[in-house]
Amino acid sequence: MSSNKAVDLNLSGLLNVHKPQGMTSRQVVNQIQKRVRPLKIGHAGTLDPLATGVLIVCIGSATRLIRFVQDQPKEYLGEFILGKRSDTDDISGNLTETTDCPTITREQLERCLPAFQGQIEQVPPQFSAVHINGQRAYDLARRGKSFDIKPRTVEVYQIELTAFEFPRFQLRIVCGSGTYIRSLGRDLGEQLKYGAVMTSLVRTRIGDFKLESGMQLDDSVTLESIAAQLQPAERAVKHLQHYQCNHGELDDLCHGRVIECDPDRLPKAGDQDEIAVVTSAGTLVAIAEWKCDTNQLAPKQVYYQQSK
Repeated sequence: MSSNKAVDLNLSGLLNVHKPQGMTSRQVVNQIQKRVRPLKIGHAGTLDPLATGVLIVCIGSATRLIRFVQDQPKEYLGEFILGKRSDTDDISGNLTETTDCPTITREQLERCLPAFQGQIEQVPPQFSAVHINGQRAYDLARRGKSFDIKPRTVEVYQIELTAFEFPRFQLRIVCGSGTYIRSLGRDLGEQLKYGAVMTSLVRTRIGDFKLESGMQLDDSVTLESIAAQLQPAERAVKHLQHYQCNHGELDDLCHGRVIECDPDRLPKAGDQDEIAVVTSAGTLVAIAEWKCDTNQLAPKQVYYQQSK
């Protein structure tokens, strides 16, 4: 039930939601939005309706940090079945059976995995949100249109076989943004000349946001429970180098002014483009561009609200 309490218009942060199966990521956002209107809201990283797990919902000014959450490594547990192919690359599509294929062993499957680690070229599924000449691929696929999707480079940091009982197997995958787990399963099945489709998917982690701390989405969700579980915006940029500003620098940054800083306070910055500037208490002030040739930080996005 929704709370009648007025929404604090300064409410901002990141909400770790445990997305249930059968809902789109947009439907999850809509459920939260009902409780926090008129605040802005968005999610960082789509999960298909078949999938469950970590979905980070950004609220208020934290919506400006969505891209930083999306850039963080994601961990999945995916389950697959060999001997099938699908137009969606998962169990929800139109399935065809592979015939006259020998039994695949655990060792055969494991020998294929190194080819799917590191930077790899991957073709997204036909039923995906990829844009094709201004239209979503899934819209074209549903209308029976014929089209090609260009391969794209994605990064798989780890891929591990965690369970195997022919024809079913489970993979633990840690990967970068834009990786389709359905496509990994499909391509692995094709390498074995057997075909494979994904039967379930759980996103267990984005960055340091873990599944076990995710909020369950049910009728007990209220404005108060959302506010209580909201995580500070600085968690979205934990992977960036941080610069702790003093009071004078804080005032300059809040007014959009470039600051000069001691390079010894940014020992690992190097040629890094973006720096997270924080207060002594760790509160996010701004995302700033590091100009290493002049030892300056130029604010790109300012989040800190100075009290008047």
